[in-house]
Amino acid sequence: MWRILGLACAASLLCLGQAQAVTPDSDPLLDTPTSASAERQARGVLRARNQAVLSSELAGRITEMPFADGQDFKKGDVLVRFDCSAYQAQLNAAQAAAQAAREELVHNKQLAALNSVGRFEVALAEARQAKAAAETQVYQVQVKRCSVPAPFTGRVVQRKVQPHESVAGGAPLLEVVDNSTLEVHLLVPSAWLSWLKPGQHFDFVPDETGQALQVEVKRLGARIDEGSQTLLLIGNLPADAKGLLAGMSGTARFAAQP
Repeated sequence: MWRILGLACAASLLCLGQAQAVTPDSDPLLDTPTSASAERQARGVLRARNQAVLSSELAGRITEMPFADGQDFKKGDVLVRFDCSAYQAQLNAAQAAAQAAREELVHNKQLAALNSVGRFEVALAEARQAKAAAETQVYQVQVKRCSVPAPFTGRVVQRKVQPHESVAGGAPLLEVVDNSTLEVHLLVPSAWLSWLKPGQHFDFVPDETGQALQVEVKRLGARIDEGSQTLLLIGNLPADAKGLLAGMSGTARFAAQP
């Protein structure tokens, strides 16, 4: 009987020792990385710094649009040309009137030197000459607006109108973009401000290419969105990045933070 009790006590002490050996430090669930040290991800999109929707500065009929959707152009190329015959005729008339006003002013000054006319006539001639010169400048500006030059080197995204159509002043003509000025735009949680700073690097993988790009944080947004508690992040693409287009989306991956 005493032998049986001794065996039971020994078994109890062994179980107790095993129970004390299992500590929280050896729990395998606690050995997994926490969310604070895990890799952080965010979705983003590529946007061009140089992009615009060009509009008409005057009302008229379009005579020429040399570049179609998807075609490349260089800075200064004429993208849209209007029928300018009426504005050119007005400019010619204004230039002729300005020439007549100049001749009249010269003639009056010569007569004034001979005391044949007074200062009043000379002043009126000067005013008419200034008015004619101002009208000439107005028509020169209108004639200049008959063609729409490219503001930068880029590509036509979409034509809003077609040749031979008549448009009103301010009507959109075509959308253009410069894909050589792409940036990464992300919306990241505002809590990341505790460790996210300009100059840091992260990987951005466009869905369309699948190739990881090393991107540098260029600047952060000026305001946090109150509803979603997110902040705009803008990153610079590497100089050797090729084959990218505005509008591509992808995933940004930030290294784990302690």
